[in-house]
Amino acid sequence: MTTATPLRHRALPTTVSLREAGRAAARRGEPLVVMTTLDGCPYCDLVRQYLVPLSDAGAIQAFQIDIRDRQSRLEDFQGRPSTPAEQASLYKARFAPTVLFLGPDGKELAERLVGMAVPDLYGGYLEVRLEESRARLRRG
Repeated sequence: MTTATPLRHRALPTTVSLREAGRAAARRGEPLVVMTTLDGCPYCDLVRQYLVPLSDAGAIQAFQIDIRDRQSRLEDFQGRPSTPAEQASLYKARFAPTVLFLGPDGKELAERLVGMAVPDLYGGYLEVRLEESRARLRRG
């Protein structure tokens, strides 16, 4: 008898500018979805099973940032140079996966999703946060 192991889901893209990504998402009436990740994180792979198809379909604009990456350059929401690790720290998103729902100014629009406790319910939690974020963007 063999035991099935979960397949690694394709990674979300990264971005070089949270500022531009946030503005692009807001023009579409969408939050910028940012997932913190770690290399080899199995729970991150589970969350990607929800985010990657939505991103591929154009339903959301989502990126990932590695909470340990202190090398890659990442422009913050004010246009200043930063790194993925610095941005994760700024948002106090030290746990992977954490999914943030951000407006064009970098402010959180809905309660973040931290971890992956119940995979069967995750899609519902995600949809609620997305709808709340969209509604906050519409209200301005």
